[in-house]
Amino acid sequence: MNLSFDPPTALSYFASLVQSDEGLPLLEAAVSLAQDEYPDLDVQQALNEVDQLLGRLKRRIPTDAPQLHKLRLLNRFFFEDLGFAGNVNNYYDPDNSYVSVVLRTRRAIPITLAVIWLELAQAMGLAAHGVGFPGHFMVKVSLPKGQVVMDPVSGKSLGREELSERLEPFQKRSGLVGDFEVPLGLYLQASTPRDILARMLRNLKEIHRAQQDWPRLVAVQDRLLVLLPQAWSEYRDRGMAQIHAGNTRQAVQDLETYLAHARDGLDIDAVAAQVKQLRRASN
Repeated sequence: MNLSFDPPTALSYFASLVQSDEGLPLLEAAVSLAQDEYPDLDVQQALNEVDQLLGRLKRRIPTDAPQLHKLRLLNRFFFEDLGFAGNVNNYYDPDNSYVSVVLRTRRAIPITLAVIWLELAQAMGLAAHGVGFPGHFMVKVSLPKGQVVMDPVSGKSLGREELSERLEPFQKRSGLVGDFEVPLGLYLQASTPRDILARMLRNLKEIHRAQQDWPRLVAVQDRLLVLLPQAWSEYRDRGMAQIHAGNTRQAVQDLETYLAHARDGLDIDAVAAQVKQLRRASN
């Protein structure tokens, strides 16, 4: 009897990586995000490239080096020797979110640089974490004499005053001022790997939505819902993208899922009217 096995789809592979928070492989899952855009991507090759960088780094840093010394040498290696930096000339290029591309170009947005930097930092024994700071992803490292918060675009450490200045526009837009002001420390909590992947996908989501690239937007939404199966607003957003993509049946399914679970949403009536219109048009 001949047995044939279909290879896993890019989405099912991603689902297998993110099914549990325990041991979720952030770098591998982040690399896999590019498979929708680059179907022939060799994920293992990208992981090997990071391993090679790590090997070069380990040869430069004594294992018994103090934590602060490790951090300084890591930053010199990452930002000066390797030349990783922000892609200021083409910030909204989707390639900035694809680790495999960034390993080649050395240019990206903060969160993708942070994913690669964190992999190296943690492998060197540094207590490093991502920080979902509003508007600009950060990293932080716990050292014997305190915590360092850094910009992953430059490696620059940021003091309390500068962080507060960067936060101020977000607080004003969100009405989080005066009696509603939130302590700075709450914005500096460590992001989980799932949080980081969700932010990466939402960056891509906004790029594709701005470009009205509905098929790519639907693919990103598919991943978001695998990652966050109870993020009901993402069903609504995927449903709206499906409408633009001409997929009426899938749109209705997603919008009805949203209506069934997000009962306190301010747009419930508008979404219900949209579903009714879609059903009428498809009959």
